[in-house]
Amino acid sequence: MREILGRRRKLLFRRGGKPAQLGAALHYATEWQWPVLPGVGLRSGGRQPAGARLGLGERITRRCSCPDPDCVVPGAHPFDPGLLAATTDARMVRWWWTNRPDAPVVLATGGRAPCAVSLPAVAGARALAALDHFGVRLGPVLATPTRWSLLVSPYGLPELGELLHSQDWVPSSLRFHGEGGYVVLPPSQIGAGQVRWERPPAVTPAAPWLPKVATIVDALVTASTGSPDGGSRLAY
Repeated sequence: MREILGRRRKLLFRRGGKPAQLGAALHYATEWQWPVLPGVGLRSGGRQPAGARLGLGERITRRCSCPDPDCVVPGAHPFDPGLLAATTDARMVRWWWTNRPDAPVVLATGGRAPCAVSLPAVAGARALAALDHFGVRLGPVLATPTRWSLLVSPYGLPELGELLHSQDWVPSSLRFHGEGGYVVLPPSQIGAGQVRWERPPAVTPAAPWLPKVATIVDALVTASTGSPDGGSRLAY
């Protein structure tokens, strides 16, 4: 059964022989109505010596294609076009990824689109285990080697402000991706590594079900307290 589901998820992003990013971007935009745009992507950044244990002599490093030589999120952000260009129009999506087939797929969060709550990868793994223990129903969860993002239903800044104000304490490791924000979707490749689904969405034409941000934040606050040493379970 798992093998069959795995094949269906692969087909989701390679329908009709399309490159992975183009197929995924079209599915997000046209079937789920998620506004997407191409991320800035990576470029070859020269060579540097590899570790002696690898025995490979050199390895190619990858850097962000944006003008900032010290970009802290290489490949994983919009640049040209900017975030406001995000669309669900199939013609625009095809044009973008036909010209840049390896570009990361960026979701513009907020409005009618999903939002997200993200944590560092180690804290994210702990959080998911705790939320499963509490019986919290989760939506899709994105993962990179450095950070995990829990997708939630759209929320506005006033709603988020009231939610955070109602909490006595919120883990400092949390980041909120709402109106004016973004996350990178699978199967993108960014400087931190491959973007993948830690908790994949159901393979259906309908957009995935998403929990409310208040449900996730309340559960994360509960999960983060009560560590035996008096600290936070979601520390990193």
